[in-house]
Amino acid sequence: MNSRLSVMVSIVLAMLVASMDTTIMNTTMPIIAKELGGFSLYAWAFASYMITTTVLSPIAGRLSDLFGRKNVFSFGIILFLIGSLLCGLSQNMVQLVLFRAVQGVGAGFMMPFPAIIAGDLFPVEKRGKIQAFFTAMWGISAVLAPLLGSLFVEYATWRWIFYVNIPICLLSLVTLFPYKEVYEPKRAAVDYMGAVLFAAAVSLLLLVTVAKRGQWWYGAAGALLLVAFYFFEKRQPSPLVPLSLVHHRTLKWMNINGFVSCVALFGTSSYIPLFLQNVAHLSVFISGVALLGSSVGWMIAAVPAGKWILRYGYRPLLIIGNVLLVASGLLLALLNESHGFWYVFFVMFVQGLSFGLTSTVGVIGSQQLADVHEKGIATSFFMFCRNIGTAIGVTVMGAFLTKAPTFMTGIHHLFLFGLIGSIAALVTSLFIHDEAETGRNTWQPEGTA
Repeated sequence: MNSRLSVMVSIVLAMLVASMDTTIMNTTMPIIAKELGGFSLYAWAFASYMITTTVLSPIAGRLSDLFGRKNVFSFGIILFLIGSLLCGLSQNMVQLVLFRAVQGVGAGFMMPFPAIIAGDLFPVEKRGKIQAFFTAMWGISAVLAPLLGSLFVEYATWRWIFYVNIPICLLSLVTLFPYKEVYEPKRAAVDYMGAVLFAAAVSLLLLVTVAKRGQWWYGAAGALLLVAFYFFEKRQPSPLVPLSLVHHRTLKWMNINGFVSCVALFGTSSYIPLFLQNVAHLSVFISGVALLGSSVGWMIAAVPAGKWILRYGYRPLLIIGNVLLVASGLLLALLNESHGFWYVFFVMFVQGLSFGLTSTVGVIGSQQLADVHEKGIATSFFMFCRNIGTAIGVTVMGAFLTKAPTFMTGIHHLFLFGLIGSIAALVTSLFIHDEAETGRNTWQPEGTA
């Protein structure tokens, strides 16, 4: 197996298990909580994984710039494997929550690398196709994970939800071993204090999305630490998040647009199945299949995105993507009791076209516009902005749904919020301008010279 193919197999396997563990517990957690006890910690089994994954992703991207992609990616796979084993051995809910956090740290170190390594290995015109392939893994896992979870519970034990990750992680490590890394890391001092400040700030901000009390205190403390992190980074010779990414006009607005668009509507997939099950009276499986419309649209838009960038530039594509997002927001705002599977499938298809275009263009832009030795952090920071936006959006939508007098009123309110947010995202895309690429011609990926 050649070096490029081996690393692609490794990445796909690692991405599959990390994405599956985001949703595999959705249908089985009631059974797990009943066996282990501690229902008060029910939500934390999800939150500990989500928070650590989100916090560690940009840190992993920066470490890969300093120490190489292969070393950091391997560490993430091993840590995820250990976390999975410990989760399967959990004897109570406290252990499960703590071990899910370990697993989430491993996932955080794994998640950015499909985009980062693809940026190392493939020229711009081919990256859209590669990103679309990775997206297919997310679409497959979204449908496959709950089904696998149910099968394990019915015919074996819920512990196999975690044990199944072990052979897949081992295979991912084996296929990564032959990879000959093309990126030459730029060694520098690790900004440990910056990493601690960043992790603490983001963790506190994310606690706002899951805590039942004290949210304002968590938010205020997180915001203060984020300000402290910014001023601390200004004085560092090798900062965790280079301020060039914050001050670069195009990268700045790409990150803002990714954040706002995900706040607006990326949480749609969390609430559409509830509508289909409660109003359209469809099964759990069929309501999950409706979400595949998003994956189909995503891949259709993502595959040619690299070639479109070379022809049209970033700005027109991002504006078009955000116009499509507004269109999907309008269709969701018009959702009513008479709509069923095919209406929802079409809406998700349009939304998939939008996110497929904006996400792929944003990832490629982050890589091409950043300095050579900042590509890892630039890519992972763009993904981080989207993840934070998603966490906030899902929480806000959930508040609209739970506080509404009826289910459909809540659905209308949360998607009206999504429509307004999508319009705001469109406005931010107008501030994006195409600029000369700073790192693109400094070195060439394998096979492109």
